[in-house]
Amino acid sequence: MKALGRHVLAEYFDCDKELLNNPEKLEDFMQQAAKKANAHIISSSFRTFEPFGVSGVIIVAESHLAIHTWPEYGFAAVDFFTCGDTSDPWKAHEFLKTVLKPSHTEEREVLRGVLEMEEFHFKPPLIQQKQTNNSAAYH
Repeated sequence: MKALGRHVLAEYFDCDKELLNNPEKLEDFMQQAAKKANAHIISSSFRTFEPFGVSGVIIVAESHLAIHTWPEYGFAAVDFFTCGDTSDPWKAHEFLKTVLKPSHTEEREVLRGVLEMEEFHFKPPLIQQKQTNNSAAYH
């Protein structure tokens, strides 16, 4: 059996607390992680919460990367979800580990869309998108 996508769920412990509260750096790191995974970035959105914490998502043609931080605990929860056969969510995870520098991580992979098919026909990545079209269908 094959799957439409791979979803890596990762937890990062004992990270730099200031870094986990910096939306600009986290957005840059997540964009770099998407590129390391060979994913095609469509858009991103990051928000800081009061009194602290950041949530952000990178929308990629292949699906998404998301991060949620708890700086008060030095903890981040991260999702790397990629569809198709040209991107690798584990490469995004490995990159993010190098920049967040957790003392340890826990991760697992969940196959999404496991279907009893011999072959999937993935769509080519959507590289350019018109400004007026907010729905980039890839999946």
